[in-house]
Amino acid sequence: MIGEKRLSDKIATEILSMITVDQRFVPGDQLPNELEFSEELKISRTTLREAIRILVTNGILEIKRGRGTFVKEQLNVDQLTSSLHDLSNLTMNIKDLYEIRLIFEPEAAYYATLRATDQEIAQILQYGKLIEEKINKGEDRTEVEQLFHRTIAQATHNEFIDRLMPVIFQAINKGVILSEKKTNVVTDTIHDHRLIMEFMEVRNAEGARNAMKIHILHAMKDLGMT
Repeated sequence: MIGEKRLSDKIATEILSMITVDQRFVPGDQLPNELEFSEELKISRTTLREAIRILVTNGILEIKRGRGTFVKEQLNVDQLTSSLHDLSNLTMNIKDLYEIRLIFEPEAAYYATLRATDQEIAQILQYGKLIEEKINKGEDRTEVEQLFHRTIAQATHNEFIDRLMPVIFQAINKGVILSEKKTNVVTDTIHDHRLIMEFMEVRNAEGARNAMKIHILHAMKDLGMT
């Protein structure tokens, strides 16, 4: 039962991402029918119903009897941010936090690569290099790591993603602490950041998305979450 609840929370967050980040569904849009959507998400119809119930409760979706499930016509960033906080609870364990990163940050890297100004790209590269310098000197990199990911989020020019960063920071902070005694985590961080920066510098959005996904998956594996 607990496992089903956790999965429905995760699916609710994924649907929220489809609305806010991917903009696959915009206010007023109807979601696919239950059978099609559950098959697409590879979940049971029961889990999908629970995820939709969560989003209805949080004022993101509405069910119109006899017609289907729709994104509410009037949504604002504050409402969406508040709903995400309710979904993530802000007291999640490290694995929960990294799963939230896995849902949102690859897309943030994708859109940042497409939308960032040249100055924003330069700033991202600068922070990435500074992280590597701090790692090589054995210095605390937490603040610079936050700035690296925050700048990528800001470069999406999507207000919702930027407001999501306090949740992301929790994962970054805990990840840095846990990685201090794990050499492979630090090595992967340097390699993965370089890859992200290389793709962003040449404006390869798909490459940046995949590199960010690999980065987070590496961290989850190295920290024993998979």
